[in-house]
Amino acid sequence: MPIDLEKVRSETPGIRNRIHLNNAGAALMPNPVLEAMVGYLNREAEVGGYEAAGEAASELDGVYDSVARLLGCGRDEIALTENATVAWQLAFYALTFRPGDRILTARAEYAANYVAFLQIAKRTGASIEVIPSDDGGVLDPACLEQMLDERVKLIAITWVPTNGGLRNPAAAVGAIARRHGITYLLDACQAVGQMPTRVEELGCDILTGTGRKFLRGPRGTGFLYIRRELLLTLEPPMIDHFAAPWVAPDRYELRRDARRFETWENNYAARLGLGRALDYALDLGLHEIENRCGNLSERLRNGLRNIEGVAVHDLGPKPASIVTFSARDYTAANFKALASRYGFNVSASAPSSTLLDAAARGLPTVVRASPHYYNTEDEIDSFTRFVRDSRRK
Repeated sequence: MPIDLEKVRSETPGIRNRIHLNNAGAALMPNPVLEAMVGYLNREAEVGGYEAAGEAASELDGVYDSVARLLGCGRDEIALTENATVAWQLAFYALTFRPGDRILTARAEYAANYVAFLQIAKRTGASIEVIPSDDGGVLDPACLEQMLDERVKLIAITWVPTNGGLRNPAAAVGAIARRHGITYLLDACQAVGQMPTRVEELGCDILTGTGRKFLRGPRGTGFLYIRRELLLTLEPPMIDHFAAPWVAPDRYELRRDARRFETWENNYAARLGLGRALDYALDLGLHEIENRCGNLSERLRNGLRNIEGVAVHDLGPKPASIVTFSARDYTAANFKALASRYGFNVSASAPSSTLLDAAARGLPTVVRASPHYYNTEDEIDSFTRFVRDSRRK
């Protein structure tokens, strides 16, 4: 069923203030998310934090079911975290590396992940190798398979990188990883909420995601999926008595589910907001969201390509809803500031965020405009006109 645009816009108070094209940064939350969080905080103020959590225990527990429904996995394979980076780090640092082990990653890998690879390589003697891309900048699965040997301990890629609109072939990578029995860690931070994300189809052993981007949840929320068979072999890099109950003076026992990667204290209001955001997206339908995001972002790309002096820097045959561009007349930072003054929210993405890809392509800091399904065609066209006319402003 097509998305009821009038309804979702009526439930999105932020559209009255700005034309929001920064959904790859943080999307506008819908009213059900706000109401869940504010209502819970009010209850905390009225009766106390522990007491409010007790009253909302069933709804809080249901957030695991919502993440599991999004990913098509068991609720015991899900941990809730403060953000996607924490989720990724908890899983990555639970893996074991030795001298000579190889970590394979993509050219457009995100900086936060790559510096962790560098740290582990420095600590352990493992090596980092970049999987070649095809002529369109997309990770090449055939090249990946040719790189494999018994020393490859991890394949870790970002599905939709922070800029460039690229969709790496996550499922093709998963099929190769499973065929060779190699652990596969997928950063889905900018994929969840704008496209279907089913872990069995993707073939990943570990997946991380955030609430604040295309899921339209609050900041400070994330989640971690770990395949059950792998989960039971991993000990988190840090534990507390929630993750590992203290069962004897000299012994603890790790939980049997993914919550061994959690701690006792949490932001329950934000968790409720995440749960509502998940249910909101699932009710609309991820295929419908993906189609509308694709149409809006392609409309924007086509419009920008027709503007003299503007270069679109997106990659791949079917880019995601992240449109990156530069113009000869202004820097990305100056354009972002100017756009803000005229009511448009965009962001600037520096070369350091995807250093290898930026160096290979000679990218400057780029403007990143990321439409979502609640944007209108008129908003896209208005932004395109603004880009065209901005040299005169």
